[in-house]
Amino acid sequence: MLRAGAGLGAAAALTPGLAACAGGQNADPRASGDVELAFWTHDEAYADFFEVSAEIAERASDFRYRLRLSRAGAEDLVTKAIAQAIAGRGTPDVAGFEIGAFPRLLRGVLAEELLTDLSGDLGDAADDLLPSRTAPFSRDGRLYALDSDAPLVVYYYRESEFERLGIPTDLATWEELAEAGTRAHERHGVSLGAVPVGSEAGVNTQGFEMLLLQRGGRFFDEDGALAIESPEAEEVLGFLAEGLRTGFLSSVAGLLHPPMQAALKSGAVLGQWMATWYRIYGLEPNVPEQAGQWRIRPLPAFRSGGVRTSFTGGTGFGVTRGKENTLAGVELVKAAYLTPSEQVRRFRDLGYLPTRRSVYEDPELLAIPDEFCGGQPTFEVYRDLIDEAPSIHLSADKSTLDTVLSGYLLQAYHGDISPREALARTAEDFRGQTRNSRD
Repeated sequence: MLRAGAGLGAAAALTPGLAACAGGQNADPRASGDVELAFWTHDEAYADFFEVSAEIAERASDFRYRLRLSRAGAEDLVTKAIAQAIAGRGTPDVAGFEIGAFPRLLRGVLAEELLTDLSGDLGDAADDLLPSRTAPFSRDGRLYALDSDAPLVVYYYRESEFERLGIPTDLATWEELAEAGTRAHERHGVSLGAVPVGSEAGVNTQGFEMLLLQRGGRFFDEDGALAIESPEAEEVLGFLAEGLRTGFLSSVAGLLHPPMQAALKSGAVLGQWMATWYRIYGLEPNVPEQAGQWRIRPLPAFRSGGVRTSFTGGTGFGVTRGKENTLAGVELVKAAYLTPSEQVRRFRDLGYLPTRRSVYEDPELLAIPDEFCGGQPTFEVYRDLIDEAPSIHLSADKSTLDTVLSGYLLQAYHGDISPREALARTAEDFRGQTRNSRD
């Protein structure tokens, strides 16, 4: 019931009483003293990071912090937050909402009732925060969470194998890389990228969305309306389908799944477009023996237009409003995600890119060699790309789109239907399934 409530009927059922429930009768927030914050996350590494940030928050405020950690899966965390708000107790003070799960809070006025608007707490960071990373967690001029990362999509390639097989590493366009990759597959049986085609709908659509955003398309526009039927979407879907047909691209269950790990280990897949965190969670733990062989570069451009990068992923940290610890929570999130030195530490310790534009000029970050990438100063690549990064706009119906689109993507990849037909059927089914929620 709670999952359904968060998706369809809950907006009407929960308001206007949700805010009072969430905060324990809209308690007066304390302005100083010892606080124990209920801190919810899907990744314990965030808790470790915030423990250090709490020291900065203590110096900048009159609070003294203790964090009480609760860990849950990204989807379960949102479900539990809404359930506890309904119950009127046990809500988090600070919570990290993964970008794939956050859209559930965009139904009706759920975010407005549950979360603090942080837009008035940005100070000198207001004009420095990347708009492309505030957009996913904003609605109607309100900012409900601060993103933990600016996960630029780059092209990872195994340089040693590219050189051995005579594959150029500096091809400017996807079309050129596809031609080289087709020849490499015919001669050596290798692929230069992989496309997710497994049972997880969101994983399948992610691989498509990254290149769609790069090309200038999107799933949803700024108002949350479906924007999937576009020339850009048709072009990208056709490109992926053709790449699978020629062997330039390989099909895998998911980019973090065992078949992909096996393909990387065996050398069957020698490159991949993916977010900056892929090295940490996808490459380094699964092919440690290939350390020093990999490099990153900007994405090849599409000949017909677009940019050289994209985005995927992110986690926004928000503060439950109307609680005794609300002000303390706001000060903690500000210290962790607005302080320039903490933005530097976040990249150094966790590999997450800064969300303040000025930090991309930090000499310490620019000088860091990435040993897994052969000592390459990878931050130089990120600095070169950050101003091209597209914005992601979310919708409360994102999970519905993932389910519908995934099936049609697979049909288009198999050649059963054309890209245009796949997108048209997606739009028709999506509108049919979401008509009641919009009404």
